[in-house]
Amino acid sequence: MKTVWVILKIVVIIYVLVCAVLYFLQERLIFFPAKLPAGYRFSFQGNFEEWNLLTKDQTHLNGVLFKADSPRGLIFYLHGNAGSLESWGQIAKTYTDLHYDLLIPDYRGYGKSGGHINSEKKFYEDMQLMYDRAKQQYEEHRIFVLGYSIGTAAAAKLASVNHPHLLILQAPYFNLTDMMRSHFPMVPAFMLKYRFETNVFLSACKMPVVIFHGDNDEVIYYGSSLKLKKLFKPADTLITLNGQAHNGMSDNPAYLVALQQVLSQ
Repeated sequence: MKTVWVILKIVVIIYVLVCAVLYFLQERLIFFPAKLPAGYRFSFQGNFEEWNLLTKDQTHLNGVLFKADSPRGLIFYLHGNAGSLESWGQIAKTYTDLHYDLLIPDYRGYGKSGGHINSEKKFYEDMQLMYDRAKQQYEEHRIFVLGYSIGTAAAAKLASVNHPHLLILQAPYFNLTDMMRSHFPMVPAFMLKYRFETNVFLSACKMPVVIFHGDNDEVIYYGSSLKLKKLFKPADTLITLNGQAHNGMSDNPAYLVALQQVLSQ
């Protein structure tokens, strides 16, 4: 019996230590930024310009506006959790070829943006700051908010407190608590500092919502979008991409055809 208690204590200690590591290092488990020097010069093809903004706490935010010929509006694109604008900018042609300008901000600690992510509240405030700058140049009814993966909650948050023409979500999660339970069911939910409640924000969106999700997504399970679908208004749509994994959606011909139809409505 004594041996059993010793083993149990060891297991409990290991469990507590693992939970502590997950709590204090969760930014490193969620966000995988690629940094760029402040003086780095982008070499994207086509017409583009950099946007540089300063937050309330004096953190520098960098974004790139890719310009289309005769633009029909602006797609405000919140990218995934890895890389930087250096890699995410490669998708620009997909959207500018459809005659939409594309604005991609880099989050704190990503690319040429300063600081690092340490607050969900600031994460949203940063994107609102960039969105407010976009509204100075584009009429809001011509702005389409698009979030991919980790960016879907921030996109839904933006749409819920603003008035863009449309909200598009690529491979969204229901919320980060649901994701954690899917991947780490033994970790208590109260330890998660970032909730990213896409479901809550989606319920507050007045504009139409379109979700794209691959049924072969190995990172954010397809069932997440089925859960979000239960919150839909009559005008909202879930478009399932057969065989699509988590990455590479912007190169999927079925996505491109459906996207063009969605944007033209």
